[in-house]
Amino acid sequence: MTTTTSAPPAPARAARQVRWWRRPWIAPLAIVTGLFLVTALPRYVGLDPARSLVPTDRGPAFYPALVTHIFAGSVMLTAAVLQLWPWLRARHPRVHRWSGRTYVVAAVVTGVAALVTAQFPSAGAGQQVANTFLAVLLLTFTLLGFRAVRQRRFGDHREWMVRSTALAFSIVTNRFWGPALIMIYVPGAWTDPEVGFGAPEIEGAAVASAWVSWVVNLLFAEWWLHRRPRKRARVPRTR
Repeated sequence: MTTTTSAPPAPARAARQVRWWRRPWIAPLAIVTGLFLVTALPRYVGLDPARSLVPTDRGPAFYPALVTHIFAGSVMLTAAVLQLWPWLRARHPRVHRWSGRTYVVAAVVTGVAALVTAQFPSAGAGQQVANTFLAVLLLTFTLLGFRAVRQRRFGDHREWMVRSTALAFSIVTNRFWGPALIMIYVPGAWTDPEVGFGAPEIEGAAVASAWVSWVVNLLFAEWWLHRRPRKRARVPRTR
């Protein structure tokens, strides 16, 4: 006798496809983003330049642009995590759309503010060029993704927004690349008080970090978009 198994309803299949353990990166990403915001954002809530993580004596436009960049960037990263959450996208498309709009607005504000702060580098022209490129590309990719979804070109929209999100998280990855590159450029900076962070090589580490933090993210995004999908194993029919 042949036994037939009816296919589950479409909503049930969709729910199974987006369960969290099939997307194991979303929880670590949310945790890392939360930790970053908790450690970085409070320094700027009181609008006290003395608590800034970076020197603020770079002209009257620098600190207001920096604060705008930090606040809008925090909203951008939070919205990005919601955008990347498959369960939310499948079960609550309206929330997904609104978080996407929030991401676009926040990314544009962040990018414009970053264009201003980039013109006041602490490590010279190399850092200035790197941060300017980052801001321009973030604005470009975000606006191209927004235009694509308005034109209902959803495939193009996904690709541009993946690139935009990769650039958005460069501020998070920079927290890793900065110390790592300091250890490479100035091995004794963390352990030898005579070397410290006044060594001239620190500037080279800062320039390298400014480039690596977003270039590596963008290269990973391109690999992710153009990787070959794994072939699914065929499930034998039950008779």
